[in-house]
Amino acid sequence: MSMKVDKEAFYRRAKRLYSTWKGGDGEWGKVDAVVCAVGVDEEVVYAKSTALQTWLLGYELTDTVIVFAKESMTFLASKKKIEFLRQLEGVGGADKGVPALKLLTRDKDDKDKKNFAKLVDTIKESNKGKTLGVFARDKFPGSFMDLWRDALKPEGFETVDLTTQFGYLMAPKEESEVHTIKKAALLSSDIFDKYLKDHIADIIDGDKKKSHSRVSKDIEDQIQNKDNKLLSGLDKSNIDMCYPPIIQSGGNYKLKFSVVSDKENLHFGAIICSFGIRYKSYCSNLVRTFLVDPSQDVQDVYSYLVTLEELILSKLKDGVKLSDVYNAAMDNVKKEKPELMDKISKNFGFCMGIEFREPALVIGPNCDRKAKAGMVFNINVGVTGLSNKDAKDSKGKNVALFIGDTVEVKSDENAVVLTPAKKKAKKVSFILKDVDSEDEKENKDNNAEIDPQMFGRGRRSAVLDQKLRTDSTMEAKRKQHQRDLLEKMNAAALKRLQDGDQGGEKVKMRKAPVSYKTPGLLPKESEVKELKIYVDKKYETVILPIFGVPVPFHIATIKNISTSKEGDYTYLRINFFHPGASVGRDEPRYPNPEATFLKEVTYKSTNIKEPGEIAAPSSNLDTAFRLIKEIQKKFKTREAEEKEKADLVEQDQLIISSNKGNPRLKDLYIRPNIVQKRLSGILEAHTNGFRYTSIRGDKVDIMYNNIKHALFQPCDGEMIILLHFNLKNPIMFGKKKQQDVQFYTEVGEITTDLGKHQHMHDRDDLAAEQAERELRQKLKQAFKGFCEKVESTTKGALEFDSPFRELGFQGVPHRETVLLLPTSSALCNLTSWPPFVCTLEDVELVHFERVQLSLKNFDMVFIFKDYNRKVAMVTSIPMTMLDHVKEWLNSCDIKYTEGIQSLNWTKVMKTIVDDPEGFFESGGWNFLDPESGSEEEDGDSEEEDENFELSGEDDGSDFSESDDDFSEDSNLSDEENYSEELDSDESSGKDWSDLEAEAAESDRNRSEDEDDRHRKSSKHGKSSKHSSSFSKSPKKGSSSSKHGSSKHSSSKHGSSKHGSSRTPDKKSKSHDRDRDRGDKRKRDRSGSSHHKSPKKSRR
Repeated sequence: MSMKVDKEAFYRRAKRLYSTWKGGDGEWGKVDAVVCAVGVDEEVVYAKSTALQTWLLGYELTDTVIVFAKESMTFLASKKKIEFLRQLEGVGGADKGVPALKLLTRDKDDKDKKNFAKLVDTIKESNKGKTLGVFARDKFPGSFMDLWRDALKPEGFETVDLTTQFGYLMAPKEESEVHTIKKAALLSSDIFDKYLKDHIADIIDGDKKKSHSRVSKDIEDQIQNKDNKLLSGLDKSNIDMCYPPIIQSGGNYKLKFSVVSDKENLHFGAIICSFGIRYKSYCSNLVRTFLVDPSQDVQDVYSYLVTLEELILSKLKDGVKLSDVYNAAMDNVKKEKPELMDKISKNFGFCMGIEFREPALVIGPNCDRKAKAGMVFNINVGVTGLSNKDAKDSKGKNVALFIGDTVEVKSDENAVVLTPAKKKAKKVSFILKDVDSEDEKENKDNNAEIDPQMFGRGRRSAVLDQKLRTDSTMEAKRKQHQRDLLEKMNAAALKRLQDGDQGGEKVKMRKAPVSYKTPGLLPKESEVKELKIYVDKKYETVILPIFGVPVPFHIATIKNISTSKEGDYTYLRINFFHPGASVGRDEPRYPNPEATFLKEVTYKSTNIKEPGEIAAPSSNLDTAFRLIKEIQKKFKTREAEEKEKADLVEQDQLIISSNKGNPRLKDLYIRPNIVQKRLSGILEAHTNGFRYTSIRGDKVDIMYNNIKHALFQPCDGEMIILLHFNLKNPIMFGKKKQQDVQFYTEVGEITTDLGKHQHMHDRDDLAAEQAERELRQKLKQAFKGFCEKVESTTKGALEFDSPFRELGFQGVPHRETVLLLPTSSALCNLTSWPPFVCTLEDVELVHFERVQLSLKNFDMVFIFKDYNRKVAMVTSIPMTMLDHVKEWLNSCDIKYTEGIQSLNWTKVMKTIVDDPEGFFESGGWNFLDPESGSEEEDGDSEEEDENFELSGEDDGSDFSESDDDFSEDSNLSDEENYSEELDSDESSGKDWSDLEAEAAESDRNRSEDEDDRHRKSSKHGKSSKHSSSFSKSPKKGSSSSKHGSSKHSSSKHGSSKHGSSRTPDKKSKSHDRDRDRGDKRKRDRSGSSHHKSPKKSRR
């Protein structure tokens, strides 16, 4: 045989067996020898005899008898198996605590009578030779086993069942065994996360009919498919299922692992999935429940089961009785959810290993055995018989929930989950939009009833009308939802303000600086006595002689200092802080502002050196100037650092995990940089936080409980892949407070060498592209694996969120246009620095500014629930994305409003905070809602516009008096302009020469009109507020409107400004330029209001 046996593991485990036996506790003390006999039975999957063989040898040996006596271990097997076992000879011995090994080869000629006799003699020679330890449940069929049982019968040995004792002996796993179980558990999680979840989602989305048994078979096929990428890195020949996967739904639930999936179709309610992977004979298990459109009650119960499992994990420790774990869990159920007492599962799991279930180690009310470090349990918590009143059919009324994980018992900490597949309610729930689907179905039915032959040419309009009705229905639903949100928002905001949650930050009063607390500290230097300027570096004080008295001034009282040389004298001027010296927030607060303050002082000294002097007297002023500047610089630096640290929240101490398997990522850069130069480092997850260590040795610690948003952005469409942490409270590193910390690595060449000769089919370039694709995939898997391990280590306390790239839109949150990407909890841009992260939960309202058809962009303002917080703004969002952004905000239950003007939000928010009750009594945020009273006003404006147009046609003087008003709100329609244009040009059939002559004449007339108007305006000494010019009467359509309200102005007059036009293309281009200038003039006008009608704007 080419198989190898682990000698060290065999003797180490055999020594544990014999030492336990010699201890003589319980049933062990009654037996004189132990027999393990294994026959051939393919139907037997789990048996204690085969488990013992696997535990000792790593393999199952059929038709083999092992006798454990006090003085020997005897094996009886076929010739090939004995050759395999000879690897163990000569290693053991009494000195190792293990008796000698004896090997007997089977003799089929005499039907092993001599071998059986030797085994019986070995049993009789062991101790008293009367009592035999056996596995009572293991009764293998076959001729060899029958002969062995016949050989034992005449001897009359007493038998003692050691099944439970051996189960408890093998339950604590060695490190190598736990490593194997971890691989099995991770594979179970991968099958669930990367296959089953998507598979179930496809069935639900496609409304497919698929039976439970078929889904179970699909899972088994994933294991049997040796080309499956999920199996990479594992020995595929040693992968198997612990039991056939169990899929249950539709009200028929049994929370057992012996159930077989039936042939009923999958019901879209509560779908329980149970399966486990067995790797190298070691078992794992995973149970999850998918929830489709769950009611709130069902979600609450499910969330409670998750917390109950976490409670069990916290109680399951080394040395704790399993019954105590069960009782603690049931006490919690009785306290939190007493209605579930009769519906909860009878036990909360069992020990597992080589056998799927160890009956002697069950987390139940009657098991008093203690858990030991290294034991692996299958923890499962479930409830049955829940009633779902919101169910749409009879099958969905009866609901069961079941969750389970493979966990490892630790010595001094909570049990660790080995199956990191996500199980929180939001991760396993599918929400179906039934309303939309019913509308679509109704529309399809309506369309199906239409007979195309009945309408003839009208068929197309019928379909368009149907489509428009659907669109208007969706828009109406969105508006109704927004109205509901506005009412709720106003009520909640008023209540929050009345409860006093909006208390502003308390301003900390700083103590006034003191130079010397006692007169005795005043320096005794000669400069002080000689009434010279003296700078005391120790106490940061400048001693100035004033009226013959040395007076100390702390450096904090000095505003600025300057020196100048004029002729033979040097002047030193010192300005001090005093009330009114600096206006703004940075003005220092004075404890006694009514006191007398020194504003400035100037000293003069000669530059002429007297005979016998070492230096000129002015040198003292130069020295004082230099020293004061140095101390002032140090003081300001220290003040800035203290100001940065003033409002820092003290963070917990990082608990370093000594485990070698900590989640870790190498070669990461950090933003912002710790030092000016960019340095790489390692990010490692520990017990309660992350630690980033640069190659220079700098350390940055981030606590899990301080992370507000943990974001993972893959490298899809980006040149970097990153992890971003938006913090609840800023931390200090790089001498600055940081609210956002990011770790990233580059996945390609960010800069391109343009001097390099590039060719489309260059082999080097193709190889580089392939290498970059492989690098991207590798980095993506590494970062994703890191995130999953961290989520598993923190037991879901920290969850990574990824942006939805398909929902992204362009905008300018800071200085440059970036792609803003929504996540489930925030709107962010992480690629550019500084980053932009806006928490949706903190947002009260979103207001769109500059929303006009004539503009290409609009702005987006985020008003937060904390009204003292400055609003956030994203500018220059393309107008084409307006509906997209509205739909996204509506789906997030965030109220939005829109307007054409930009508001002064500082003043608006100050007004609200000063009088919140008055603000909400007057309607609250309704003043931003354009829906209120718009219909009546629009009707009035239309009537006024019509009246004004008629009066303008009757009386030509109106045009000269109010030409600015008409240009502002021209109500000529596009069709009228277009028809007038045809009447003047195309309809008359003029050729190009006539058109050029007419254009030149129009230019001359316009220039003359402008000259006349200029002379008139200069004569009267005033100009119109809104200037506009007319080349001809309005009927010709040649007016240049400042608002650009007419989309199709005359091409002839639009082009005449730029000279004659020879082709229609040139005419349209010049027209576009005129229109663009009109738009630009309109955008440049600040503070203008939109009038309802020209009459309202007259004076």
